[in-house]
Amino acid sequence: MPEKNYINGDWVKSETGDIVEVENPANPSEVVESYQQSGAADAIAAVEAADAAQDDWATTPGPERGRILRKAGTWLRDRKEELTNQLIAEEGKAYAEASGEVQRAIEIFHYFAGKAADLGGTVKGPSAQNQNLYTIKEPIGVAALITSWNYPIAIPAWKLAPALAAGNTVVLKPASLAPGVAVELAKALDEGGLPDGVLNVVTGPGSTVGSEFIEHDAVNAVSFTGSSEVGQMVYDQATDASKRVQTELGGKNPTLVSSSADPAEAADIVASGGFGTTGQSCTACSRAIVHENIYNEFVDELVDRAETVDIGPGLDHEMGPQVSADELESTLDYIEIAESEGATLTAGGGIPESAATEEGYFIEPTVFTDVDSSMRIAQEEVFGPVIAVIKVRDFAEGLDVANDVHYGLSASIVTDDHTEANRFVDEIEAGVAKVNAKTTGLELHVPFGGFKQSSSETWREQGDEGLEFYTIEKTVYDSY
Repeated sequence: MPEKNYINGDWVKSETGDIVEVENPANPSEVVESYQQSGAADAIAAVEAADAAQDDWATTPGPERGRILRKAGTWLRDRKEELTNQLIAEEGKAYAEASGEVQRAIEIFHYFAGKAADLGGTVKGPSAQNQNLYTIKEPIGVAALITSWNYPIAIPAWKLAPALAAGNTVVLKPASLAPGVAVELAKALDEGGLPDGVLNVVTGPGSTVGSEFIEHDAVNAVSFTGSSEVGQMVYDQATDASKRVQTELGGKNPTLVSSSADPAEAADIVASGGFGTTGQSCTACSRAIVHENIYNEFVDELVDRAETVDIGPGLDHEMGPQVSADELESTLDYIEIAESEGATLTAGGGIPESAATEEGYFIEPTVFTDVDSSMRIAQEEVFGPVIAVIKVRDFAEGLDVANDVHYGLSASIVTDDHTEANRFVDEIEAGVAKVNAKTTGLELHVPFGGFKQSSSETWREQGDEGLEFYTIEKTVYDSY
């Protein structure tokens, strides 16, 4: 039986009567689950339910909201293995990656459960006598969340938990390619005692469900994660409708490899950041910018890692498939473009041939050398396990190349030179800067967001900053 939408505390079929099947990207002939292919009427019903529930939820004490989030996190923890397997089946991630993502969702719910009790304003000294002067943080209202398929439980969790902790009601549209674990979040919160209407989950296309969420008069804020192209449209649509908006978008993330770096260590860092999650991460490393003194050694080390990655279904292999035929085709197209522009295909670039990869959307980890920064492979987001290696003469040129893109999400440097590390942190145009670490991997209690076309540059996600997006401040002058 197809999974249903979650609206006003009930599990309901869509008004359209249509369903969509989600396939296993490691074995496309296998249907994992079916979901509602909802339309505008379903989206409207969800927003109306959230709007009706807003006042009561906003006045629910923060500690009580936190208790519900904590119960939901515990429900997820008790079903971690089941959720991990579901994530692998729908998105294709390797087991360790999927398990880590589910664990992150659990920790996000527990983290914001504690934060719900801490929300408050500030007290200031008034200019007048016999007056109290202070601020109050209040929920923004109804929040619309539109999430991506590449982290199908972590991204909904890190939007949803702070929104609920701050007293907002929520409508959520998960990505159609892998909606299952986001639907499970609704089950967790329902079991945790969330009042009817506070969370509403509607599956279906962004062109109908997402657009209705964005434009509905009762929606006060929109948070979107996805491609830069779609994100710009969401931003324009939301701001035209006078909504508060937050977008987290694509990246073309560099790792700058200094002359002082150990080539083997640097290759480990770059390979982990670029080939992990099959390169399907907005923070994945797609450019290795390498000092000429160690360029050849680094390339040899990186190629060795690319050629020894164990590829196959995520349950028992190191790197799983791409999520869909379209994503695989896009990656193969970029490989062809890179070769046509003069880059040298040094490793990978094709479909792996093994018993484990006979079915599914698998691709080899790919390394290009002789790459110029002006090439499309060095400028555009590929969203597959493809790394462009660019040779530079010195640190200054490497930093210029690192910043020579329209994106600015995550960046790292591998160096033993503390001066270079500090200068990199100061001058890199990215929202996340790492020293001697891969570009992927984020802590949940610190802000996350990008520069330039990697985000709307309005509000950050996660940590205390993540709560700011979902609250609005009132200043009180209390004379007595």
